[in-house]
Amino acid sequence: MKNIRKEAIEYMKRAEILIKRLLQVLLKRLNVKDIDKEMEHMLMGATRLNFNYYPKCPNPELTAGVGRHSDISTITILLQDDSGGLYVRREGSEADSWIHVPPVTDALVINVGDVLQIMSNGLYKSVEHRVLPNKNKNRISIPIFVNPGPDAIIGPQPQVLETGEKPRYKQVLYSDYFNHFFSKPHDGKKAIEFAKIL
Repeated sequence: MKNIRKEAIEYMKRAEILIKRLLQVLLKRLNVKDIDKEMEHMLMGATRLNFNYYPKCPNPELTAGVGRHSDISTITILLQDDSGGLYVRREGSEADSWIHVPPVTDALVINVGDVLQIMSNGLYKSVEHRVLPNKNKNRISIPIFVNPGPDAIIGPQPQVLETGEKPRYKQVLYSDYFNHFFSKPHDGKKAIEFAKIL
């Protein structure tokens, strides 16, 4: 396989501009007017690029590419090829009601992650999704996970609670949330319960 290190670095540099702009727009709705260095660290202190390869499978119904889960990121930027296979769960539906996200040439898929749901006190919802393998084609996807720094404390933003709304989530250390997520198999959106106020 060709070494694509230079291309990956260039892609990340260009994506960072888009990521910052998206976060500015999303946070404006939360009355966060300025993204200073501390806020930037909380939102995107540990951005990660993955390369995912799903080989074609003659019996896709017998396997799972990636089980159902929501990302533990602030947001996820996904570049996918034309083979399909990404599904999102219809909000408020049974766990088996899924919508296919058809690939669109030269388009990115943007997922809200658990961190943004926690920071917005539930105003934004993280997206439960899964990937199913393809019977006839290999699938390649390149997600950028926009994560807080591991030492960042995440919780509802004070600006969101200014109206008197009660916090639904507690303040948690992001590395604790990260470790909790990876300590068990994917199971829908259950990881976010780690941060919920009971």
